[in-house]
Amino acid sequence: MIRIFTDYGLNGPYAGQLHGVLKRNAPEAPAIDLMHDAPARNPRAAAYLLAALTSELAEGDVCLAVVDPGVGGARPPVIVLADGKRFVGPCNGLFEIIQRRARTAQAWTIDWRPETLSATFHGRDLFAPVAAMLTRGHWPACTPMAENWRKDPGRPGARWPDDLDEAIYTDGFGNVMTGRRAAGMSDRATVEIAGKLFSRAHTFGDVAESQGFWYENSLGLVEISVNGGSAAQQYGIATGDPVTIRK
Repeated sequence: MIRIFTDYGLNGPYAGQLHGVLKRNAPEAPAIDLMHDAPARNPRAAAYLLAALTSELAEGDVCLAVVDPGVGGARPPVIVLADGKRFVGPCNGLFEIIQRRARTAQAWTIDWRPETLSATFHGRDLFAPVAAMLTRGHWPACTPMAENWRKDPGRPGARWPDDLDEAIYTDGFGNVMTGRRAAGMSDRATVEIAGKLFSRAHTFGDVAESQGFWYENSLGLVEISVNGGSAAQQYGIATGDPVTIRK
């Protein structure tokens, strides 16, 4: 199975072109959209969201992930193997949290190039064909990264925290996900964001209508919501807003 994660959006031509390449090169492999509205041009925020979304992938699955503001530049294309799951995309920190949390991880820079390579659409021309190759059991020409690459302090994302105390994504209902994992947080903990304090609830029906709260969402992340409303609009929360956890 191929999972697709991008910031391309669904309203333009890009997501469809990815599916076309995958279908042509690996017609037997289901290609599933994880999301196409990842934090735009923001590999840092996207890295925490991607790690949460792909935690339950099966060994052998392939994830085509593209949040790539440096496309066509110096950043190399990579394959990351983390606990048996394969990730294809840019080496710009997008896979940093995945490889950091993995028990075992290896990485390769992709040397293979197609006959035609757009300077600005590596998702279609480079990453999608490589994802298809991996799904079919073939490896492109590539070079292993040094064994100590996971400890290289100069790698993209090396200084990012293990949990990101920021708003990283707002869904269509106005619920605001953060980069903080909820595991281990006390029921008495409060979350401060945009100058507001939120107490914990288990689900929407546990609070009054129009009341804001935080809870552990289905991805295991701290999320700010409003019963029957939009937390983003009601409280003016935007991606990148800092979060403070008060225990």
